[in-house]
Amino acid sequence: MTDNTPTVGWIGAGRMGSQLAKRLLTAGYDVAVYNRTRAKAEPLAELGATIVDRPADLADRDVVFSMVSASNDLEHVMLGPDGLLSDSQRAPTAIADASTVSIEASALVRAAAEARGVGFLATPVSGNPKVIAAGKLTVAASGPREVFDLAEPLLRTWGRSVTYVGDGEVARIVKIAHNVFLGVVIQSLAEITVLAEKAGVTREAFLGFLNDSVMGSVFTRYKTPALVNLDFAPTFTNVLLQKDFDLGLAAAKELGVVMPVASVTRNLVAQEVGGGNVHQDFASLILTVARGSGLDIVSEEAEVADGLEAI
Repeated sequence: MTDNTPTVGWIGAGRMGSQLAKRLLTAGYDVAVYNRTRAKAEPLAELGATIVDRPADLADRDVVFSMVSASNDLEHVMLGPDGLLSDSQRAPTAIADASTVSIEASALVRAAAEARGVGFLATPVSGNPKVIAAGKLTVAASGPREVFDLAEPLLRTWGRSVTYVGDGEVARIVKIAHNVFLGVVIQSLAEITVLAEKAGVTREAFLGFLNDSVMGSVFTRYKTPALVNLDFAPTFTNVLLQKDFDLGLAAAKELGVVMPVASVTRNLVAQEVGGGNVHQDFASLILTVARGSGLDIVSEEAEVADGLEAI
């Protein structure tokens, strides 16, 4: 790294945030990290990160990234009493938020940042920690083009693709639409897999065929081990999926877009959450489909690849 390389701040060291911060550290950037629970950020110190006690302590950084769980969390870490923008004397050059939050919350923080002369990017991502480890994460970014140009080299350390999608909050719509599709696909995939199994086809065989067909995708391959072996260690829970459905349907209502399939799927996911399925991976929707079909499914204990070989 050269002397004019930007210094980096990072807010949010959860499962995703810690992995993305790690990639920046591995790429040689000077990274300082804040997390509400300090202990979760400490492993990054072993890789060279500086751990700070408040978001405001990152105000002297050139570019500050954030990845938090919800809209209220973003507002708190940016605009709260110890928030990044609370220091009247210091502010970063740019903020890039990778959280999946509402357009309204993003716009609120953007306005506050721009009032301080701070560039603001929405940079939501598609992937999970295993996808990050494989180098296959994708990023959508929106905001001022000159701010994107500053942040792009850092964003490219995260994975295989960074797409500038336009001004303002449009990256939020891109990510929300993506996650709505994710939910619709997993529900449909569960239904057709149960259909095939009840007709006498193993899940391994059916999904092997599907993955090699024109309908196969990175996602269907990635979820094949979970559906075949019923391993629902969480990568994305039904609670988070319901949140994103609600964000998507709210945006659809505001924009006048009809989304009947998404609406039905959202209600199915909400029933899962209401029934207590809040910790397992959302691929566990297949269990409800199977029970409703009178099928008692068990793990097939098969060795199947997830398609996420590291690149």
